[in-house]
Amino acid sequence: MTTQSDVAAPSIIWLHTVAFGCVLLLATPLVWAQASPFHVGAQSLVTDIVAIATPIAIILVMVLGIVAATGRISWGWPIGVLIGIAVIFGAPQFVAWIRGLFGV
Repeated sequence: MTTQSDVAAPSIIWLHTVAFGCVLLLATPLVWAQASPFHVGAQSLVTDIVAIATPIAIILVMVLGIVAATGRISWGWPIGVLIGIAVIFGAPQFVAWIRGLFGV
């Protein structure tokens, strides 16, 4: 003989399963809205590199400008350093521009 609680048990389990599935579906956008660990780590690395490269770039420009002005080296080195500095400090903008081109 079956009792009322035996008949209701499978439907309650099914109801809990459906409710859990709905919670997962509703929580998914909240989970994806957060930044990925790779993005956070990469952004931190870029910030650290820029912080370290700033005083080095300032000193390099001053030294190479003085040395090139006195005629000790050709002007190709200071120009190359300036292009390198522009690439290092402009890297985030270059990446954003290229990502925008490809719609990423």
